[in-house]
Amino acid sequence: MVHNFDVLIIGSGLAGQSAALRLAGHCRVALISKRKLEDSASGWAQGGIAAVLDNQDSIEAHIRDTFVAGAWLNDEKATRFVVENGRHAIDWLIEQGVPFTKDQSGYHLTREGGHSARRVIHVADATGAAVQQTLTEKVRNNPNITVFEDHIAVDLITGSKIGNGENRCYGAYVLDNQSGEVLTMGARNTLIATGGAGKVYLFTTNPDTSTGDGIAMAWRAGCRVANMEFIQFHPTCLYHPNAKSFLISEAVRGEGGLLKLPDGSRFMPEHDERCELAPRDIVARAIDFEMKKRGLDCVYLDISHKGETFIREHFPNIHARCLELGIDITRQPIPVVPAAHYTCGGIVCDLNGRTDVEGLYVAGEASCTGLHGANRLASNSLLECLVFSEAAVNDMLAQTPRQLPVLPQWDESRVTDADEEVVISHNWDELRRFMWDYVGIVRTTKRLQRAEHRVRLLKQEIHEFYSHFRVSHDLIELRNLVLTAELIIRCAMHRKESRGLHYSRDFPELARRVHNTVLTPARWENS
Repeated sequence: MVHNFDVLIIGSGLAGQSAALRLAGHCRVALISKRKLEDSASGWAQGGIAAVLDNQDSIEAHIRDTFVAGAWLNDEKATRFVVENGRHAIDWLIEQGVPFTKDQSGYHLTREGGHSARRVIHVADATGAAVQQTLTEKVRNNPNITVFEDHIAVDLITGSKIGNGENRCYGAYVLDNQSGEVLTMGARNTLIATGGAGKVYLFTTNPDTSTGDGIAMAWRAGCRVANMEFIQFHPTCLYHPNAKSFLISEAVRGEGGLLKLPDGSRFMPEHDERCELAPRDIVARAIDFEMKKRGLDCVYLDISHKGETFIREHFPNIHARCLELGIDITRQPIPVVPAAHYTCGGIVCDLNGRTDVEGLYVAGEASCTGLHGANRLASNSLLECLVFSEAAVNDMLAQTPRQLPVLPQWDESRVTDADEEVVISHNWDELRRFMWDYVGIVRTTKRLQRAEHRVRLLKQEIHEFYSHFRVSHDLIELRNLVLTAELIIRCAMHRKESRGLHYSRDFPELARRVHNTVLTPARWENS
């Protein structure tokens, strides 16, 4: 079946939903969601959104903090573009009805690791959920937005696929998970807003939908990707056998939480003068070091000294979830471990969100805009979603509409139903385990070489499956995860230094030359 729209948006997080709402007054929009609209990494964001909203703060200070956290690999134009548009982005969310937390002087601003001022606006400790809920209601009620829930994009439709020779995107093939039918979704412009790739690792704070789909699809379509070696590990994921991927917000440390060993002693002062407020990469490596040195399963984050009233007011959701698991954070510390949290690299784009393929845009975690450098500053991610999704929308609306060519339907004439689903599950587990062991917080050349060898073997198996069997949700995700893992490994092998989130025992020092790692589908090179 063929569906044609003006704009196709793949991904239903903050970048995708905000773009859809901005476009809906001008054109017909299709919004693809792998599960329900609410199931995205944006909805899991606890801390808040960083923006200069206080007279005591400044644009220059926010830019400087972003560069310091990013180990000076950030793009200056992109960073300034995002930070300068911060207040405008927050004003738009307020107009949509997002109920940001207030205090006596107006909106309450918290401080997180790496920030030199209080500039994180939030909705208690569940900002992402509040933003997502507000926008989702508007998306569902907008007649110009057609929502396709429980659908997953298979591949982009490009000029090379249909044989017209144009370096252009015309939409995507999309699998309906309920019927098993692959739909042809034609569009004059396509926005990738699929989020990151945290599920490539064994332990992650990301939802199950974060499988690198957009990055893999764009790569196959001919787009460059960059800086994939910079995977941010959040320092404090709840360590509990019955808690899956539950994040303990950066704001807990921002409001005075202390990291401790099992004997109650602190260790961050020995690792960095900023202690618990050091950037995430430093805190995550410190925790990893202490755990390995002492043979610990976890460390502890203690905010109990702030008192029950303060904790219930500032962290109601964290308090409630921990209490469900038998941990009263008003009286005892929280067991925590680092976990894969954010993909700082991604699809290369310009300040309008344009990729290397005409008609194809990207916004949010799937992109590499240059904002994050070698390490994302806390709470800059949702801001980037808002600023770049609006930039992409403005660029789309400024163009003269083009006529879509006739698009071929998906061909399944030479494939059969898969009969070895257990192999797909086994491959997924194998991938996540060796990525965690060999391409984690601390890396070596030998570990990366082992990971590269294993990922090549997995690619061969998956190519066999993809060539002979009908596509399924699990097969699509596995195919994308393995390709994304390969991109991470290749970028990591090429960086002969330790910078930001990439720490190599073989190259512990910073290189003299600051450079991005850019890969192209045909060949990969430095720039």
